[in-house]
Amino acid sequence: MPYDAATPPAAGRRVVMLVDNAVEGDSRVQKAARSAADAGWDVTLLGCARVDAERRWRLGDAEVRVLPLDAPRGTRPAVGDPGDGAPGPRDGLPRPVGGMSGLRRRLVARGGLPLRAARLARRPVEHGQVRYWQARLGDRAWRRLEPGLWDYERVAGPVVDALRPDLIHAHDFRMLGVAARAVDRARARGRAVKLVWDAHEWLPGARPRRDNARWLPAHLGYVREYVGHADAVVTVSDTLADLLVRDHALPERPTVVLNAPVTAAEPAAAAGPVAAVGFGPGAVRASVTGAGSVPVDAGEAGGREAPDLRARCGLTAGTPLLVYSGAMAVQRGVDTVVEALPRLPGVHLALVVADPAAGYVRQVVAGAARLGVADRVHVLPYVPHRQLVAFLAAADVGLIPLHHWPNHEIALITKFFEYAHARLPIVVSDVRTMADTVRATGQGEVFRARDAADLARAVRAVLADPARYRAAYDGPDSPLSTWTWEAQAEHLNALYHHLLTPTPTPLPGAR
Repeated sequence: MPYDAATPPAAGRRVVMLVDNAVEGDSRVQKAARSAADAGWDVTLLGCARVDAERRWRLGDAEVRVLPLDAPRGTRPAVGDPGDGAPGPRDGLPRPVGGMSGLRRRLVARGGLPLRAARLARRPVEHGQVRYWQARLGDRAWRRLEPGLWDYERVAGPVVDALRPDLIHAHDFRMLGVAARAVDRARARGRAVKLVWDAHEWLPGARPRRDNARWLPAHLGYVREYVGHADAVVTVSDTLADLLVRDHALPERPTVVLNAPVTAAEPAAAAGPVAAVGFGPGAVRASVTGAGSVPVDAGEAGGREAPDLRARCGLTAGTPLLVYSGAMAVQRGVDTVVEALPRLPGVHLALVVADPAAGYVRQVVAGAARLGVADRVHVLPYVPHRQLVAFLAAADVGLIPLHHWPNHEIALITKFFEYAHARLPIVVSDVRTMADTVRATGQGEVFRARDAADLARAVRAVLADPARYRAAYDGPDSPLSTWTWEAQAEHLNALYHHLLTPTPTPLPGAR
């Protein structure tokens, strides 16, 4: 949807972005806010997270505010639920459904009933509650099944109203309802507000955040209730765009904005807390377990020059180095990489993670110790996303060892593009979209998910002839020119202009 010089400028038009986290670890959200502000929009990014007090800083010209979800509550949210026939979030709503009975809770506390057994015992009850509330309220059943969603409304709703945006950009699924209700309130007062929903993942394929039967049906109903309020939908891949059209009968195909990295140089040191540039407070001077790891210094975080990955690991230029960058969880498959290391003598592994002291990271390092390869595993904290590509470039191979999971099959994830711009050959498990892309471009090797021997085979192939794989990034057919945030941000900017440009009124007598 192109726009031209005749399109009204962005200056003076206010965009409010909403996200259900503390912002600092979410590079897509940070990039979207900053690039929109660079394009002239008046941008405020509101995060909602478990923080002690409101945090504020700036990302370029964008204002960032992280609102505390644990703020004192009133008896009702400041903004009401449009008449759905169900009680409000705090007016006599019983204890959240599906909790343990008093007797079961006491047995768990006394050690007489294992927690896992208690969870299994409550599932038939939870399934019954899901069926009951869906039959009674339909998609609005989330009000009973997942009443915690009201916390985002209670905290962010009044702030959005006070900001009086022209456009609300709701990132991911939890903020969709908050944005939709804010748009309804504004329109009821005579203000025209547009809503963009940015679907970061395919919700039906998401791994439930909690071990209960209510989580997924509640959130699916929540999205179905509000998706029709969106004036436009944005998402992260063509495959996911097709799924969203199918699932929600969207009148227009979503605009695809890939999670590509920023390639322009950082214009200036970032202002505000270290959290503003990609660190959680706990990551600074974190205690790390991996051999050779060095924590990032807070002062260095605001600088322009990327730190040296190999220096952090204590390695020379000739030492083979694999890198995994991103979230750590069982389904991410990092344990498969560790299991492969005994088959890769002399090869080292760098894990660049949000919290080097996290429990699962410690489990992976302990597994490396049991296999006798702990001295070849190095755990490092995140660096600012604008430094990450240069940081990763010192490695020899970028790893994406994902297990098969619906959302893993359908996207080109952020680290895929980061590795590509670092000109790293990529070794990826056979998850569909990324495996197909790597085979088509020749930029790496594919291995069978969860198969350490096959992963080692793929790594050996790349290390034997790295130039062959790096050649995919050269020449006129290289995909790197479009795999940039700058190129992707143009799609988002054009969408904003399209939504906020009034439809010309036909001249009198015109046909």
